[in-house]
Amino acid sequence: MNAPFKAAGLRDPFNAFVCDDDTLELIRVAAGDMGWPIEKCNKGGLRNAVQSLSVSASPNILFVDMSESGDPINDINALAEVCEPGTVVIAAGQVNDVRLYRDLLSSGIQDYLLKPLSLDQVRESLAMAQAMLTAPKHGDVHDDKPHHMTAVVGVRGGVGASLVSTSLAWVMSEQAGRQTALLDLDVHFGTGALTLDLEPGRGLIDAIDNPSRIDGLFIERAMVRASDKLSLLSAEAPIHQPVMTDGSAFFQLEEELRGAFEMTIVDIPRHVLIPFPHLVSEAGTILLVSDVTLASARDTIRLLSWFKQNIPAARVILVANKFQSAIGELSRKEFESSIERSIDIVIPFDPKLVSQAAKLGKSYAEICKGTKGAQAWTNLMRLILDGADGDGEEVAAPAAKGGAKDAASGSLLGKLGGIGNLMAKKGAK
Repeated sequence: MNAPFKAAGLRDPFNAFVCDDDTLELIRVAAGDMGWPIEKCNKGGLRNAVQSLSVSASPNILFVDMSESGDPINDINALAEVCEPGTVVIAAGQVNDVRLYRDLLSSGIQDYLLKPLSLDQVRESLAMAQAMLTAPKHGDVHDDKPHHMTAVVGVRGGVGASLVSTSLAWVMSEQAGRQTALLDLDVHFGTGALTLDLEPGRGLIDAIDNPSRIDGLFIERAMVRASDKLSLLSAEAPIHQPVMTDGSAFFQLEEELRGAFEMTIVDIPRHVLIPFPHLVSEAGTILLVSDVTLASARDTIRLLSWFKQNIPAARVILVANKFQSAIGELSRKEFESSIERSIDIVIPFDPKLVSQAAKLGKSYAEICKGTKGAQAWTNLMRLILDGADGDGEEVAAPAAKGGAKDAASGSLLGKLGGIGNLMAKKGAK
């Protein structure tokens, strides 16, 4: 799973590590039926598997018996450290617990079989694993729909860019039916996995540490599945460990995701964007997320200018998040006047729904289903898909017009002075 990758041609087709003679005999029969060498079926269970695979290549399909494991999840994680990406792992055990089953699947296990085993049960599981290995990848299946990458950038901390990225990923996967990847590049403080109630895994950290390992098999094993059509790659790196990267790992991840999914949503913090502008150079759409405040107006102006200088062909959609018409720091008209550009999408702020989403471990857009707020997410989805399906020039026209005004107007201080005048007039009333 996480060990350095070796070419598939050097791998054995099957390997098994079991705890008792009855299971060993049954697995040997099933392996023989599949045409695999029975001498690759060994006794010793999960711990023996970890020891063996730490010094040898991982097989295409691995069967491990967890009957003697006192801490199955930790032992499976230890197995992940020595098992290469692309290996399909089937586990067996005596614990009949739905929670354990779910935890094992989220850790990367393909199937969990409850002992005592039957021959038909094992044959079926091995056949499914073999079918998974030989099945065409996402890139082969979805060639009819071109890939589209959307980068989500917050103009300031706290404006809700991660809320927008997780909600957009859910909308694209569930409502648009696109195979969607969510890539959260805030390695230390990312909230993508937390929002969706998932464990982030080690995939992103491993990619940064060893960019040469990134390939289709790595993506297949490193992504954490949130649903049938939504997968996530994120991290919660220890705060005391700085991330040392030149950005190549992030770029390679984007390239591999392009071949494996129809839609990629990249939640990219400003501290990653500025030193590595090439990460959004091939994004079909850039969502610039702001709230309607004075500080955000200033930074929206700055980022719009930065995008125009560094990525002049970018299609930028401006999203006003946490919008409250009655008590906002600025009105929408004042905000748009100061940045000399129209807001494309307004997402209203509903604290009750935000709280409910956090407690249930679901995206904000999913919780908004059936409410007035749901229309904003539908509109955002359609705006992005219009560009993805080839109508981007027409949709992006307002943004280009606003960008021209930005270039023609005065300094940033002059624009902020415009806000001050508006606020003064408002106070005089």
